[in-house]
Amino acid sequence: MPETSGPVSHPKGLYILFVTEMWERFNYYGMRAVLILFMTKALLFSKVFAANLYGSYTGLIYLTPLLGGYIADRYWGNKRSIIIGGVVMAVGEIILFASASLFHSYPSLSLLLFFSGLGCMIAGNGFFKPNISSLVGQLYPDGDNRKDTAYTIFYMGINTGGALGPIICGLAGDTGNPADFKWAFLAGGISMIISVAVQVVFHHRYVTAPDGKVLGLTPEHVPVKLLQPAAIIAGLVLFALLMIGLLYLDATVINYLSYLMLAAVVLIAVIIFRDRSLTHAEKQRIKVIFIVSFFVIFFWAAFEQAGASLTFFTDEQTDRQLNWRIPIWCIQLVSALLLYTLYALFRKAQQRLSSPADRPLRLTVYGLLLFFLAGITGTDIYLLIRQEDSLLIREIPPSLFLSLGSIYIVLFAPFFAWLWPRLGKYEPSAPVKMAIGLLLLACGYLWIAVGVKDIAPGTKVSIIWITGMYALHAFGEFCLSPIGLSLVNRLSPLKFSSLMMAVWFLATAAANKFAGVLSTLYPEHGRTVIFLGYSIRNAYDFFLLFVAMGGVSAIVLLMMSKWLSAMMAARK
Repeated sequence: MPETSGPVSHPKGLYILFVTEMWERFNYYGMRAVLILFMTKALLFSKVFAANLYGSYTGLIYLTPLLGGYIADRYWGNKRSIIIGGVVMAVGEIILFASASLFHSYPSLSLLLFFSGLGCMIAGNGFFKPNISSLVGQLYPDGDNRKDTAYTIFYMGINTGGALGPIICGLAGDTGNPADFKWAFLAGGISMIISVAVQVVFHHRYVTAPDGKVLGLTPEHVPVKLLQPAAIIAGLVLFALLMIGLLYLDATVINYLSYLMLAAVVLIAVIIFRDRSLTHAEKQRIKVIFIVSFFVIFFWAAFEQAGASLTFFTDEQTDRQLNWRIPIWCIQLVSALLLYTLYALFRKAQQRLSSPADRPLRLTVYGLLLFFLAGITGTDIYLLIRQEDSLLIREIPPSLFLSLGSIYIVLFAPFFAWLWPRLGKYEPSAPVKMAIGLLLLACGYLWIAVGVKDIAPGTKVSIIWITGMYALHAFGEFCLSPIGLSLVNRLSPLKFSSLMMAVWFLATAAANKFAGVLSTLYPEHGRTVIFLGYSIRNAYDFFLLFVAMGGVSAIVLLMMSKWLSAMMAARK
């Protein structure tokens, strides 16, 4: 049974889902941090081709959950879908590890493995991503006021993985030697295996409804033949092959993905608005969802430059040299604090997981704490053997900067959680908050544009510009992403709640594809690009494009906010 003692306690299943999602996000964001660098430095793709392929990949990553969620709801159930999706993603990372190991000796085979690995990542994510989030709310009874806090805790798991992934994968693979990229993919694969293992071992015991029933099991009345291992494996292989083909086709033959997404949105709109059972008020609210989803495309298209053009900028035009000498006594002090933290966590695990039924989970926690203890102790012993009085850190790998967004979110989430209720009757409406998010995005690009203005070609700028930009973008995400998700959930008619969430995911998928297209405009020395009559000759021109895009979108949405609020409040 879930733990229910105390008014602020949460079911242990929440923390199982937290850990599962954390390691999966470690995998996704870790490999994403080095992906564009691997394409350009190891596979030697041009920046234009790499950026376009990156957009196709991330676009499909957000598109396939629509199909994966449908299959889980009707045939496989959440648990089976999460585990199968995780296994397929782990296989994808191992294939990418093989590709990164063979690009010198067997370039043609490496290229084939590269597209195969990305296809498996897309297919696996389609089953994993939409199913784990839906289990969080099912852990609590209807009307339980702990549910909002639970999603906040779960969101912290996402961003903890999003912060750790680029750091670990960046340090392992982004060393300046293209042969080392394989270690980043291997780290992602290991994290995905851990994620699946946690779900396999603990799901039945802890991921349960308030009445003790295990969540996410196979729906009733599903034909047995559809659940046979041979049928599942065959379906997965076909789906992965389809994703490989779709990715390769969009990146190298014909750019069809944008049109496919547009057609899907039009089809959903036709299905919904032709339904005569919907009231006028419900249709008005649905229109609001479509409108704000349109503006979301501009936000994420600029925000997701992080994995492509902004990585190019960080690699080529940001002064990442540190040459810091950290005294050994500082490292030893941090080690002592970490050891004390591990001891405190050990004591807490003893108290919270003391019952015989919790023995498997208790032993797992002890094993993880022992692993971290061995790592800290091993580092201290290594530094003592070297007999040096300081540790030299020469340079920050460019991939590590992709962890900044998640780090800022973890640090400032309490502030934004405090801010909105504190405003009381002056709290902005949801459309105004989203407009503020777009404005903060534009301010981030304005900040970095000021930093690169009038610099000579080849000149590198301080890291203050890129770090400041990521901070403003994180603040913009606070104002837009959770607000938008809440808006969709609140305004969607019950019978179309899944379809309206599909609209939101389609907007994100379209934004990621658009982000890849915009990344192809990133200027190289001596190349001028024309986009809608606007000449882009350098980084300053490139960043001003996003200032205009975010700023104009913010102003238009702000001007529409009262009208949208009236539509949201429409009565029958």
